Amino acid sequence: MTKDKELEIQMQFLEEATDYLNTLEGVLLEIDTSKRIELEHINAAMRAAHSIKGGAAMMGFRVLSDLAHKLEDAFKVLKTQKDSLELDTHLQSLLLSSVDWLRQIVELLAKGNNLDHNWLRKFCYPVFDELYERLGEPTPENIATLLSSEDDAEIIPLLFETEVEEYLQHLEARLKNANKSGLRAELVIMATELGGLGEMLQLTAFTQLCQSVSHYLEINPDSCVEIADLALKAWRQSQTLVLSNQLGNLPNRIDFGEVINDNSSEISNQQDYLLNKSIISDFQLLENVELSPESVDKVLASDNLPIDYKYTERKTDINSHPKERENQENTVRVPSKHLEKINDLFGEVIIQRNGLNVQMERLRKLVRNLSQRVQILDQENQELRTAYAKIITHNHLPEESPNHSNQEAENNFIEQDSYQKLNLLSQNVMETIVQVAEVTSDIQLSVDDTDQITRKLNKTSKQLQRQLTQVRMRPFSDLVERFPRAIRDLNVEYGKNVQLKIEGGNTLIERGILEALNEPLMHLLRNAFDHGIEDPTTRKNQGKPEQGLIEMKAAYHSNRTIITIRDDGQGISLDKIRHRALTMGLDDSLLAIASDEELLSLIFEPGFSTSEQVTALSGRGVGMDVVRNNLKLARGDVNVDTQAGVGTKFTLSVPFTLSVARVLLVESDRLVLAFFTDVIEEIFLLEQEQIFSQNGKEFINWQNNQLPLLRLNSYFDFNCSRYNNLELETLPIINATSVLIVKHDHQQVAVQVERCWGEQEVAIRQVEGNIPLPSGFDNCTILGDGRVVPLINTNDLVSWITTGERPHISNKLPTTRLQTAFLKPPKVPTLNQPSRQKGIILIVDDSINVRRYLALTLEKGGYQVEQAKDGQEALEKLESGLQVQAVICDIEMPRIDGYSFLERINNNTELRNIPVAMLTSRSSSKHRQLAMQLGAKAYFSKPYNEQELLRTLEEIIFQIPETT
Repeated sequence: MTKDKELEIQMQFLEEATDYLNTLEGVLLEIDTSKRIELEHINAAMRAAHSIKGGAAMMGFRVLSDLAHKLEDAFKVLKTQKDSLELDTHLQSLLLSSVDWLRQIVELLAKGNNLDHNWLRKFCYPVFDELYERLGEPTPENIATLLSSEDDAEIIPLLFETEVEEYLQHLEARLKNANKSGLRAELVIMATELGGLGEMLQLTAFTQLCQSVSHYLEINPDSCVEIADLALKAWRQSQTLVLSNQLGNLPNRIDFGEVINDNSSEISNQQDYLLNKSIISDFQLLENVELSPESVDKVLASDNLPIDYKYTERKTDINSHPKERENQENTVRVPSKHLEKINDLFGEVIIQRNGLNVQMERLRKLVRNLSQRVQILDQENQELRTAYAKIITHNHLPEESPNHSNQEAENNFIEQDSYQKLNLLSQNVMETIVQVAEVTSDIQLSVDDTDQITRKLNKTSKQLQRQLTQVRMRPFSDLVERFPRAIRDLNVEYGKNVQLKIEGGNTLIERGILEALNEPLMHLLRNAFDHGIEDPTTRKNQGKPEQGLIEMKAAYHSNRTIITIRDDGQGISLDKIRHRALTMGLDDSLLAIASDEELLSLIFEPGFSTSEQVTALSGRGVGMDVVRNNLKLARGDVNVDTQAGVGTKFTLSVPFTLSVARVLLVESDRLVLAFFTDVIEEIFLLEQEQIFSQNGKEFINWQNNQLPLLRLNSYFDFNCSRYNNLELETLPIINATSVLIVKHDHQQVAVQVERCWGEQEVAIRQVEGNIPLPSGFDNCTILGDGRVVPLINTNDLVSWITTGERPHISNKLPTTRLQTAFLKPPKVPTLNQPSRQKGIILIVDDSINVRRYLALTLEKGGYQVEQAKDGQEALEKLESGLQVQAVICDIEMPRIDGYSFLERINNNTELRNIPVAMLTSRSSSKHRQLAMQLGAKAYFSKPYNEQELLRTLEEIIFQIPETT
C-alpha cells in the first residue's frame, strides 16, 4: 500500500472516529434524572468505544486505541453494575472528559501532529486513572453477568461485531503474510476460544463449526493454510447470519472433503475444488436469507477488500431501531472543496443555459422574420407579375387606325419577347421563393427540435441543480449536536436546571449557511440560558417547573429555512430597553411612539445590552449585533417576540441556498439591477397622487400603511456608461414607472424603478478583487447575453432610509439615531374619520369552488360572506331583505347572468346603491367597458390579486377617495 493511500485510509478512520465520539457523548448526555443509563445506550457506547479501539490499533494509533479500550472497560462495568451503581454528576463529568480527551487526540492526529506524551501524562492520563479508581475494571464474572442479562439478543450481535471481528481480522492479516510459520498453532487456539464463546452463547452450530476446524487441523497438519482459508469463510458467513438475526442457518462444519494427498498438484486441484465448493455452498445457504446493508458489508468484507472499505460509514444511531439502522444507505465522503468547485462549475452551466435560452429566443425571432420576409417577397412578386401583365395587355389593345407600319409590328415583337423573358425570370424568382420557403420551413422544424432539446436540458439542469444542492446540504443536527453538551456543562457550572429540546434535526441546510448560523445560534442559546431562564428557586416561587426549557426547531417555509429558539423564561423587559435607549441618547419622542416590535429590534444594536453586568456567559460584553451581522452574510434576518413571565422566541430566516436564486430584473436610470424575489411583496404602477411628503421625506400609502419611498436614481451615483436604449431579449413586463414593496426584518419600504423585466433563475457570483462593491450591492449575476447585473442589498436600502445617508461602519451606537429603523412616521391626525365597520359581502358565482376560495379571502379581510349560485338566487336573497355592503358577481351564469343582474340592480330603487364588483375570466376591454357602463364599481379578472381586491372593495364600500 502506498503512503498516500495509507494516509487517506487513516484520515477516513479519524473522521469515522469522530462519529463514534458523537455517539458516546450523546449516550452520556441522555442520562435521565434517576441517574440511570438505558441498557441499549450502554451497548451502543460499548460498540462505539470498541470500534475506536480496534480501528485505531490497525491504523497504528496506539495511544488512541489504549484510551478507547479503557473507556470500553468503563462502560462494561457500567453495564454489569447498572442496577447498583449511581451515575452522579461527577462520574458523568469524568466520562464526558474522557470523551473530550479522545476527541482532542483525534483532532491532533487528523492535523498530522505528533502526540506529546509529557502533556498526556500530565493532563490526559489522570482523567482515565480517576475513572479507573471510581469504577475498577471488568472481572471475568462480569462477562457472565453480561451474557445472563435480559438483553441476550443484543449481546450476541455485539460480541460477533466486536470480539469475533478481532479474531477474523487477525486471521485475515495472518493469511496475507507470506510467513506462515506458527499458523497452525494460532488457528488451533483461535478455534478453541471461538468454540468456547459459542458454548457461552449457547450457539451449538457455531461450536460444532469450531470443533470441525480443530478436527481437520489434527488429522491434516500440513494443510493448515487451506483449512484456515475455509475456516475464515465459514466464520465470516456465521458472523453475517448472526448480524442478520438468522441464527437457525448457522453452518456447523467446514467441508474439507477427502484427506489431501501429499502430491502438490492434487493438493492444488482439491484446494480449488474445495474453495469453489465452499463458495457455492455459502451462496446456496445465503440464497434464501434476507440480509441488511451491514450484513452485506460483512459478506463483501470477507473477500479481502481494502481496509478503508471496512471503515466506511459504520455509524450507529443510539435512538434508531434495528430496522431503521438496516435501511441506512451507504455514503461516500467527498472533500467539501470538491463540492464547491462542482457548484461553481454548475453556476457556469446555469449562466450558459440562460445564454442558450437567449440565443434560442433570438433564433426564433429571426426565423419568424425570415418567414414573414418570404411571404412579403412572394406577394410582391405576384403584384409585379400582375402589374406587368396589365401593361402588356394595355399596349396590345387594337387601335381604330388600320394603318400599322412594319416598325410598330417590330416593336410589338420586341415587347412580346421582353415579356416572355420577364415572365421566365419571374418564374425563376418564384421557384427561388418556393425553395427559400422550404428552407425556412426546414429551419423552423430544426429550431423546434432544438427548442425541445433545450427544454429537456433546462429540465435536466434543474434536476441536477436540486441533486447538487442536496449533496451540499448538511442536517441541522450537525450544527446543534454539541449544544446539549454545552447546556449540561452550563447547568453544572451555574447551578441551573435547563433542558434543551431540539426538533427538525434532519432539516437540510446548505453548508455555507450552516456555518454562518453557528455563532448566532450559540450566542442565542447562551443568552437564553443566562438572561431568559430563571434560577430554580425563582421559577418555583412563580409556579413554574423548576426545570427550564429551551426549544430549538428547524423547518422549511416556502423557499426559506426557519429556525426558532424559544425559552420559557422571564422574557425581555421593554422598560429596560426604553431606559437603556434613553441613556444611550435616543430621542424620547421616538421611544414614546415606537411599537413593541421596534423596541425589541434595538437589542441588535452594537453595544446595546439591558444586562447590568457583563458576564462571560452571554456574549462576554458583545451585543446581539453579532447575530444580525452574521445572518446578513447569509442573506438572513432575525425577529424576536417576547412576553413577560412567559418567555422569548427568536425566529431566524435564511434562504434555502446561496448559490442559485430567483431575482427580479428592474431598470433604474438606464441600469439593469436585480432584487431577490423573496424580499418583494408586491409590484404596482406608481401614481403621483399616492406620494406625500413629511419632514422632508417622501412616503406612499400601501394597505393603510405609510411606507418610505426610495427613488433609486437619487441614491446610486455611478461614473459609468449608460444604455441610451436599454433593451433585453424579452419585453419588459411593466413598461412604466413602478413601485416595489421590499420587506426587511418584517418592515417594508417602497422602491421606485423605471421598468420591470421579469424574474429569472440566476447563479450568484462574488465579485473578487481589491476594489469592493459600492454600498448597496451584494454580489452580482451574469445574464444569458453576458451582461453583468449587480444584486441589490436590501439591508443598505433600509439603512439609507433610516439615516438619510449612505451607511457607515461604526462600532458605537449613534447618539441621535439608531441603525435599526423606526421606519413608520408619526400618524397624520385625521378628523371625523368615518366608521369602517365591515359587514356582509354577497358572492355570486356558479362555481362552488370559486365561491369557497373567494369566501376565504373575504373572511381573512374581516368580512362576513353570503353566497348565491347565480343572479336569480342573488336577487331573491336581496329582495327578501338580505343586507349587504357589496356584491362580487361573475358574468357567465345560468338563469340570470352578470350583465342582467347589474341591470336589474340599477332598476331597483332599493338596491341600486349597493356597490357591485365583477369578478370574471373575461379580461377584454369591451367586457370591462360594458360592465362599467351597466353600473359596476370595479372589475377584476381571474385569477385576482388578493390584496388589490380587498383594497378596492374597501374603497367602493366606504367611498374612500383615490388620493388617500
